[in-house]
Amino acid sequence: MAAAKRKALGRGLSALIPEDLEKEDNQRIEEIDTNLICPNPNQPRKIFEQDKLDELTESIKKYGIIQPIIVRKDGDFYAIIAGERRWRACKNADIKSIPCIVRDIENKNASEIALIENIQREDLNPIDEANAYEFVMQHYGITQEEVSNIVGKSRVYVTNIMRLSKLDEYVKNKIVSNEISAGHGRAMLSLSPDKQVAMTDKIIKDNLSVREVENLVRNSKKTRRKVYPEKDKYIVYVEEMLTERFSSKVNIKKAKNKGKIEIEYINNDDLNRILDLLKIEE
Repeated sequence: MAAAKRKALGRGLSALIPEDLEKEDNQRIEEIDTNLICPNPNQPRKIFEQDKLDELTESIKKYGIIQPIIVRKDGDFYAIIAGERRWRACKNADIKSIPCIVRDIENKNASEIALIENIQREDLNPIDEANAYEFVMQHYGITQEEVSNIVGKSRVYVTNIMRLSKLDEYVKNKIVSNEISAGHGRAMLSLSPDKQVAMTDKIIKDNLSVREVENLVRNSKKTRRKVYPEKDKYIVYVEEMLTERFSSKVNIKKAKNKGKIEIEYINNDDLNRILDLLKIEE
C-alpha cells in the first residue's frame, strides 16, 4: 500500500525522502509550541480559501491533528516544509502545540517538498503553480526538465503553465479567482495587455468558452493582417502541425519559392527545449 502511494506522488518525492527516513518518522514526532512555528516564506500556495480553512479548523477541534506537519529548525523557530493549512487551522482553533516531524533538509529540498505536496494535492491555482515553478528555477538554478521530474509532470505541461506568467496582472487575478480558466489565459497570450483585459471582460460577460476565445483571437489577427495575401492552406496546416509538435507558436512566412519558419520561445529554458526537439541523432 505504501509503495503505491509513493509511486503516485511522483519521482521527485521518492528522491527527496528515502524509504528508511519515512520509517523513522513515527519515532521522530515532536510536540512543538504553535507560536514557535512559522510559515515558509516560499510557500507555493499564496491563497488559502477561508471556508475550507474554517472546515479544517472545526475538524481539528473535534478530532485533533491526524497527520503531523513537517518542519525544519530555523534558529529558535521551526519553518514549515509541508502542512501550513493544518498549522493555520490549529492557530484558529487555539491549539497550543502541534505534532511535528522535524527534518534537517536544505532550503532547496524544503521548497521542492512543499511544491510537490501542494501540486499533487491540486491545491494550487495555475498562477501560483507557474510562480512556484519559476521560483524554484530562479533560486536554485534548475531547468524546466528538472522541475518536471520533481513534480512528476511532462515538460510540455510545465512550459504551458509557466507561459501564464506572461499574462497581464488583471487577467492573472481573474484566473486566480476562477472567473476564467487557464485555457482562456493561454488563448490570449498573443494579445497585447490592453486587449487581454478587454477580452477577459468579454469572456466573463458573455460566458465564452476557450474555443470561442481562440476563434476571436484568430479572427482579430486576420483583421490586422488583411493587407497581406491569405496564407496557402497547406502552409496553415504545416504551421498548426509544427505548433503542436513544439508546443510553441510557429509562423511560416512564404514568398514565391522561399521563406522562413519562426518558432516562438518564452525564455532560455524554453529555447533549449525546442533545440532538444530539433536535434537529429547521428
